[in-house]
Amino acid sequence: MGVKERRGRADVVDMVRAVTFLSLLAALVVGAYLFGAGSHATGPTSQAAKSAESKGIAAAATANFQQAAAALEQTHAVSGTYAETNLAGFGVTLARADTVSYCIQTAVGTGQQHQSGPGGVPAAGPC
Repeated sequence: MGVKERRGRADVVDMVRAVTFLSLLAALVVGAYLFGAGSHATGPTSQAAKSAESKGIAAAATANFQQAAAALEQTHAVSGTYAETNLAGFGVTLARADTVSYCIQTAVGTGQQHQSGPGGVPAAGPC
């Protein structure tokens, strides 16, 4: 008579648990990788999101400049000078003003934009 191999029920249960654990671990690793790759390509730190944010900030600055320029022109028509214009609430600062010209500026993101007038267009940097 030879040696009889005998498998116990405990060995099968332990193997099933080990395979289940490794499968779950592999699924979590793959899911974490896909989440990280997807959020980098389409999340708030993606290039497309940063570009859209920059365009939105620039558009808001342009709108602020247009509204402030209208207020400056109105003051100039009444008083003959740009210096007395109150630009509170327009999101811009009157950096320089006299009877013939002005320069307004605003913070845009981490930099600044300015507009010299009358009739100027927004440009990068301070006045």
